[in-house]
Amino acid sequence: MKLYYSPGACSLSPHIALREAGLAFEPVLASTKSHKLQDGTDYYGINPLGYVPLLELDDGTRLREGPAIVQYIADQVPAKNLAPANGTLQRYRLQEWLTFIGTEIHKGFSPLFNPAVPEEAKKVFADKLKTRFQWLDSQLEGKDYLMGEHFSVADGYLFTTVNWAKPMNIDLSAYKHLLAWHARVGARPAVQEALKAEGLAK
Repeated sequence: MKLYYSPGACSLSPHIALREAGLAFEPVLASTKSHKLQDGTDYYGINPLGYVPLLELDDGTRLREGPAIVQYIADQVPAKNLAPANGTLQRYRLQEWLTFIGTEIHKGFSPLFNPAVPEEAKKVFADKLKTRFQWLDSQLEGKDYLMGEHFSVADGYLFTTVNWAKPMNIDLSAYKHLLAWHARVGARPAVQEALKAEGLAK
């Protein structure tokens, strides 16, 4: 398999999932600025949408969109317990988390990365994100991970997006449960491997 990624972008989520699953894959750097691969290939020819992540399977099939990709990865190695079994209520809980992270956290950050968005508007978006972090903090009280005792692909996705708070100057110090969870996820060996591979940790 090939994972097309950009360091620290939302593609870190499936990168973490692949390493947690122990699956063999080739990371392929796809610049989100130039939309070129390192060999000069036009990334739009691989993903017409131009963004990461994209997972190319061994047979050449391509999967887009992080929440779909991480569930595919989890289902390849059920014994790793990265996602509950399909058809169970817990699986829908996982999808509930992935949707929340994608629509409320991930997309909530998007305007903050856009230099064309005025500072006044960015403050509105940042304040909205803080209300979401406050709610997340309450949901993580007394839990090791989003789904309870076990790390899931939703944790990898949330970890990826929470990492964006610091460069965007969003103070998370008030959310002690969220910070404890973030440290717990960040200490996992597979997460450390992914961060190091992307040049985000020593």
